Amino acid sequence: MPEPIKTFRSKLVPLAAPNVDTDQIIPARYLKVTDKSQLGQGLFADWRYRNGQPVEDFVLNQPEMRGRQVLLAGDNFGCGSSREHAPWALVDYGFRAIISTSFADIFRNNSLKNGLLPVVVGSEVHQALFDTLSVDPEAEVVVDLQAQNLTLPDGQAVNFQIDPFARTCLLQGVDELGYLLNLDDRITEFEKQYA
Repeated sequence: MPEPIKTFRSKLVPLAAPNVDTDQIIPARYLKVTDKSQLGQGLFADWRYRNGQPVEDFVLNQPEMRGRQVLLAGDNFGCGSSREHAPWALVDYGFRAIISTSFADIFRNNSLKNGLLPVVVGSEVHQALFDTLSVDPEAEVVVDLQAQNLTLPDGQAVNFQIDPFARTCLLQGVDELGYLLNLDDRITEFEKQYA
């Protein structure tokens, strides 16, 4: 699992396209691996590269986008197949959160289980973020998982919903198995008393 997500500030990477499916996020040819590392190289590969060369005007190929941890995505992000490699690739690339008006259910659940926070905002807030970036590409947001809010560049705080168990895991930087392993002492004690 990546580091715990608590509170962090980041500039945004805008990707306004709606209905971005998991095959666009990580093409099928990258699905042969079970190791999560290096998958970031294949993130949006068919959009980032043409004939092995970077597509100059694709957003991730712009130098000023490097190191940004929040993807501002179009509506219905992560639709398509259920490949878990999609959030793996996003996390390996360096994203910690994605903001959209909606996410495909399986993608959202896979993200939460792999250290990637999907933040759902209303369409007005979503459009306002894109509008802000068109004027100030360096605008930042603050993601506060503890308080479950997103502070916009203008200082407005917008609450977002998240499953309580997923929130706990993200705050601790563990997956479901890691959460259970953290309870080993309590499980052992229960087993002793139960016997």
